[in-house]
Amino acid sequence: MDSHRRQLLKASAASAVGGLLATAQPASQAQSSSSSTTSKVVVPPLSGKIGMRLATCTPPSGGAPILVVVLDNGKMIDLQAEARRQKRALPFDPASMLALIKSGNAGLEQVRAVADAAMKTPSALLPVEGARFMSPIPRPDRNIYCVGWNYLDHFEEGKAARFDKSTEKLPEHPVFFTKGTHTMNGPFDPIPHDPGYSNTTDWEAELAVIIGQTGRNISEAQAMDYVFGYAPYNDTTVREAQQKLHGGQWFKGKSLDGHGPMGPWIVTSAGVKLDDIRVICRINGVEKQNASYKQMYFKIPRIIAELSRGLTLEAGDIIATGTPSGVGFARKPPEFLKHGDVIETEITGVGIMRNTIRSES
Repeated sequence: MDSHRRQLLKASAASAVGGLLATAQPASQAQSSSSSTTSKVVVPPLSGKIGMRLATCTPPSGGAPILVVVLDNGKMIDLQAEARRQKRALPFDPASMLALIKSGNAGLEQVRAVADAAMKTPSALLPVEGARFMSPIPRPDRNIYCVGWNYLDHFEEGKAARFDKSTEKLPEHPVFFTKGTHTMNGPFDPIPHDPGYSNTTDWEAELAVIIGQTGRNISEAQAMDYVFGYAPYNDTTVREAQQKLHGGQWFKGKSLDGHGPMGPWIVTSAGVKLDDIRVICRINGVEKQNASYKQMYFKIPRIIAELSRGLTLEAGDIIATGTPSGVGFARKPPEFLKHGDVIETEITGVGIMRNTIRSES
């Protein structure tokens, strides 16, 4: 990655916008409504000093999805509308997060310029209230990459409950698998549940990494330069399908439609101080998972380096970095999700999702 782009990622909106995002003030809360759910949007102060929250949402007035910058004060900036008002030409589709990520330096520079100028015009700041937040990347171009067994406690807790007993020692290299693109779901949308198929749906709170530039054979030393940003993610899993129904292959049990909510936004890399974040999951308000990034066995540079060895990562690719201990199938007795249960997935200093389980039958 060239040094100019690296500085853009590190200093996105470092002036007016960055100053507001870094303000240590109470988290703003607003109502976000959709056809399926109404939930509080919590805007926690960023764990890093500078950065931007970039989101895809339908505005309160309705219409097509837009890209927005979300501020600490519960306001947001419509990039397309503001660019039009400021008579700036955006070098990417203003409705597509993937297009923004792929636009490189030019796109990041224009986002920063539009947002900085908008901060000087109070009427340009829209309320978060009433906006429907979608996944920041509603339809990924490619499958979501995932890392299995990336917290020691999670690996150990699952030993007794796993159907496949062949792996007794943590592998020396990351375990990779993928989830289909139709698993992607919004941060406040319902997660479909088919009790006629299986009643073993489980939660897995994770930190998602969004790749910012295409690369292959990326070294650990350079890996963090390829990170565009981070988002909360939940690798919702049907355990029976993962472990028993398909020869021990994980793909189907991990890839049911809607079983991968992400959001409410991507925080650019400078806005996240990894050592300070925690991965948390609550079910119906009861905490089930809580672990620090420091407890991650294979850290992000190692994950990117190993995954990209001989395999091209593209701008906009998503990597779910693994879940800590506390999942349902390993509990005694096992706990699984049912209709009406609410999953709250939090990455501290990044964002919070709330998804309700909804039976399809």
